Amino acid sequence: MRTTQLHRILAFTALVALVLGATTTRVWGQSDPGITSTEILLGGTHPFSGPASLYGNVGKGISAYFAYINDNGGVNGRKITYKDLDDGYSPPQTVQLTHQLVEQDHVFAVFDGLGTAPTAAVRPYLNDQKVPQIFVATGASTWGADYVKYPWTIGWQPDYQSESEVYAKYILQHTPNAKIGIIQQNDDFGQDSLAGLNRGLGAKAASMVVKTATYETTDPDVNSQIASLKASGADTFVVFATPKFAALALISAAKQGWHPTIYLNNVAASQPVLRGATAAAGPEATNGIITALYLKDPSDPKYNADKGITLFKQIMAKYVPAGDTADGNYLYGMSVAFTMVDAMKKAGRDITRQKLMDAASHLDEHDNPFLLPGVYISTTPTRRFPITELQLFRYNNGKVEPFSPVIEARR
Repeated sequence: MRTTQLHRILAFTALVALVLGATTTRVWGQSDPGITSTEILLGGTHPFSGPASLYGNVGKGISAYFAYINDNGGVNGRKITYKDLDDGYSPPQTVQLTHQLVEQDHVFAVFDGLGTAPTAAVRPYLNDQKVPQIFVATGASTWGADYVKYPWTIGWQPDYQSESEVYAKYILQHTPNAKIGIIQQNDDFGQDSLAGLNRGLGAKAASMVVKTATYETTDPDVNSQIASLKASGADTFVVFATPKFAALALISAAKQGWHPTIYLNNVAASQPVLRGATAAAGPEATNGIITALYLKDPSDPKYNADKGITLFKQIMAKYVPAGDTADGNYLYGMSVAFTMVDAMKKAGRDITRQKLMDAASHLDEHDNPFLLPGVYISTTPTRRFPITELQLFRYNNGKVEPFSPVIEARR
């Protein structure tokens, strides 16, 4: 009898332990994939190869910042593992790799997938699976506008339409008789940017835009497109392109003897693009370029004593020693990784996918050290555009100098 009672007691104790263990798992968020007591597993896709490979440095900047966070205690006691895969800026490849990350690797969230077309291709799937598609590296306006249909997706950077409206309003104010020629990528990214410019120009768009040329990411060059824009009589050149094609456009314009006022979209306004175009076609290819920025320029001497840029360079020296510290793509990666860490911390030790998305839609981040002064990150459940401030800069002889106050682009 005593033996039977002892067995019953032991069985009951084991059952209680099992129940408590299961309860603890749920409390600590381990019911969601990609979370253990010591690790948060994130996935992502960036083009480390292909026509947009310069953006691969965004992923390297993210990985470096996460390594820095891990070496300083991680997030609420957990270390971050970031599985970042090369999709070559190809939507079919993005789809395949995202299914792998979710179904085979069992990531907790897909973070900072890059490119409008690639991320749009996987958005329905990730929302159906209720996997956070968080802080995507694209400024398409849909990431903020369509949150009701896609509640598991959120962007981060200023949206393309708002940026383009800033250029349009500046053109209307300072050169109201401008003849505008545009080169744009032939996809949603290009169309989104063009829509913002046309909206900003309003009734004058039809008369001011004299020519629009498009390119495919498989094109070897854009010489014929630039020739057509030059022949149109345009005196203002607006570039809606990724880095490789922006550089090709700037070089081609200079070599064809076309020297309009140039507006270069933010996603291509990096030092490697500007320096490369200058080296290939001379300073006339780049001097006077106008662009809109929201991140600090790590190559600008005025930031030599800045805490954010000092931290950036320290992280680069330790984790990406061969990287170019003048390349803002690395800084972008660290900037968005800062916000991701902030959101995960706010989601708490008992983090879940839902709590992460709740945190991402309640951001009030004024301490991101990599953003320009006056630029901050703010979201609400019905306002899903984290960054809406931009400042106009002009490039001359290797320096990018501000010439406007910080502008609230999505007012």
